[in-house]
Amino acid sequence: MQILSHLVDNCRTPDRQIGKEIGISGVSVKSRIQKMMKKKIIGEFALKIEPPVLGYSVLYFVVTGKELDDILSKIRLVGEPFFVVPCVGGVTVCSIVVKDNPVQKMELAKNLLRDVRVLSIFEAKNPEIRSDLTKTDIEIIDILLKDPRLKIEEIAKLSGFSTKTVARSIEKLQNDEAIQFTLIYDPREMGGYIPFAILTAVPRDIKKTLQKLKKEFSAYFLQRPFVHMNYIVLFMFSDNLFRIDDIIQKVSVVEGIQAADLFIPKSITFPQKWVKDAIEQTKKSKKLHLMYEIHS
Repeated sequence: MQILSHLVDNCRTPDRQIGKEIGISGVSVKSRIQKMMKKKIIGEFALKIEPPVLGYSVLYFVVTGKELDDILSKIRLVGEPFFVVPCVGGVTVCSIVVKDNPVQKMELAKNLLRDVRVLSIFEAKNPEIRSDLTKTDIEIIDILLKDPRLKIEEIAKLSGFSTKTVARSIEKLQNDEAIQFTLIYDPREMGGYIPFAILTAVPRDIKKTLQKLKKEFSAYFLQRPFVHMNYIVLFMFSDNLFRIDDIIQKVSVVEGIQAADLFIPKSITFPQKWVKDAIEQTKKSKKLHLMYEIHS
C-alpha cells in the first residue's frame, strides 16, 4: 500500500527512491509493482491533467438512481467525461469537461438528468493552480499520455528533442500542481484493504483546515488531498470497514468542516478522449505558450 500510495502521487518516482523512503530495496519495489500489475491491482499508469490548463472548465456530479451507461450517455451531450467513479450504494461521482459557459452547461446537464437523483453538481476550481506550458511541453505530454513512465532517453528518441530539453520539461511538469503522474487502481482487487474518499465541505479557512487534516490523518492517505473551491477531498485507505466509520466521524468534527460524506469506489476511470482532442487542437495553435491561472 505504501508503494501504491507513492505511485498514485507520482508514478515516475524511481523504484530506488520509493524503497529508500519505505525501508526496502529498489529491486523489491520493482518486484512488488510487477506483482500488483499482474494481479490487476494496478490497471495502468496515467497522466492526469486538470482541464483548465487546456482551456476547459470542469463540472462535477454526484448522482444516484440510474445505470452508469445511462448517466454517461446523458452527460456526454454536454461534455466529455473527465473521470468516472461508481461507488458502493449506487452513487456515481463523475465529472465532465466543457469548453464555454459552464453555468449554462450546468443548467443543461440538470435538465438532462431530471430523471436522475442529483445529490450534488458544481463547477470545480482550484485557487492555486498556475500553469505555463510551451509547445515543447505539449509535444512531450502527447507522448507521455501513452506511457507516463517512459524514460527520458525514450521520450527524446520519440520527440526528436535533446535529453536535456526532455528532462527540463518533465521536471517542470512534475512541479506543476495541475498535472499529475499517477495510476489507475482497481479497488476490488486490493485484498484486505479498502480505498475510500471523504468529501468535506469547508466554508472558510480551507488552508488551515487542510493542515489539520494532514496532521491528523496522513497515515491513512492513499494520495494527496484534492482541493477545489470550498471542498477538500480526502483519498484514504483502511484494512477495516469499522475503522472507516471511525475515521469519517473524526473528520466530521475537525474544526472548520461543515459536512463530510463517505464514498467507497467500485472502479475508477480517466477517459482520455477529451485530452487527446485538446492536445491536437493545441498543437495546431500558433501560440508558443499556454498560460492558465486561477485567483481566489
